[in-house]
Amino acid sequence: MLKEIRMENWKSYQQSTLYLDPLTVLIGTNASGKSNALDAFQFLSRSVAGLPINTILQGDNIHPGLRGGKEWACRDGSDRFALEAVVGTDDVNTEFVYRLEVAVAGIPQIYAESLKRTRYRPRAGTVSSEINLFTTDVCPDTAPAITARLYNTKTGKPRPSGRQTTILSQLYPEAQAQSLRAEIGEGVIAVNRALSKIFILDPIPSHMRGYTALSADLDSDAANIAGVIAALVDEQKAKVEATLTDYVSQLPERDIRRIYADTVGRFNSDAMLYCDEQWGNESLSVDARGMSDGTLRFLAILVALLVRPKNSLLIVEEIDNGLHPSRAKLLLDVLKTIGKERAIDILVTTHNPALLDNLGPEMTPFITISHREDASGSSHLTLLEDIAMLPKLLSAGPVGTLASQGRLEAALKQEVMKRESGGAFQ
Repeated sequence: MLKEIRMENWKSYQQSTLYLDPLTVLIGTNASGKSNALDAFQFLSRSVAGLPINTILQGDNIHPGLRGGKEWACRDGSDRFALEAVVGTDDVNTEFVYRLEVAVAGIPQIYAESLKRTRYRPRAGTVSSEINLFTTDVCPDTAPAITARLYNTKTGKPRPSGRQTTILSQLYPEAQAQSLRAEIGEGVIAVNRALSKIFILDPIPSHMRGYTALSADLDSDAANIAGVIAALVDEQKAKVEATLTDYVSQLPERDIRRIYADTVGRFNSDAMLYCDEQWGNESLSVDARGMSDGTLRFLAILVALLVRPKNSLLIVEEIDNGLHPSRAKLLLDVLKTIGKERAIDILVTTHNPALLDNLGPEMTPFITISHREDASGSSHLTLLEDIAMLPKLLSAGPVGTLASQGRLEAALKQEVMKRESGGAFQ
């Protein structure tokens, strides 16, 4: 699974690392760089799918481009960016580091690409061996192809490759067919699977209220949520619906007794989402068109956790949008409980003080703050526990209160000023 993402000259970031845990919480003010960090995951996920670099950034008739296109892909003043992904394996002493560097002048293309395997000594944690599974030769910007050097214990087996799609995506079919050297194949498969299992969920309630075709995979806007539930095999469908009912019945909106999806139409090829409510002695069935935005968003998060493949990374921006603050604790319980049960890592952003206050001190190591330098405008990611003044700050209130008062950002600015003045600043 993904352990961390490193960004260099990516959008507003000069150089920063986002560490990933079973539940990672990314906070920060508006325009601090949170969405830019999430875009890095989107770029990497699309790149291993074999989409051309230009299409990822600019889009085409089928695929939407990333926010800002190629013009805003690099930090101001640079014409190329680099993204790195660190991927762990079942062997805790082995990890893979994948690096992709892209030049955006003219038509965006690969500038450099590499995959490295690192092994560590048990208990000591020191590096025992490193192998460059593949690297690329330096080549002119105008060259139509770039040469990859595949590990062969010598200088590397040369392999000319196109510069519009990643070498990783080009090697993946060969790795699956076991036609690559074992070490290379293992690394290519591990990184490809980790990056391809990134899922960015952006539920749009207005898209979730209609009839939808039966579906195997949840759409990023959750528009086909009914079709996904209805398409499950009977046993799994019953289990998913029972879990949805259990959690949604705890929401404050209504006395909900059951959440389910049923097929509709002559050929039973479409589906609609329903809930049964109890008002006194009267029962009422309501379809998705009558459900609140908050309920639909909550359902989308639940369904994503319940149907995504194990060892996935689920990303949700503004996770608590539309949800009543009093149900922050319930939302966190959902994320922690189902995420752990299904081995799904979760990365969320939030501005909600209620959610942050409910995290508790045990979550402090898993909170990252996105913030920007006043002088350069560059975004940075800082672990909450790395703020020197944190113990003093926490004595004045929980994280949500500190964030809403702007005290975390103020502490970070003070630390920057202290470093720049050689430690003399008080």
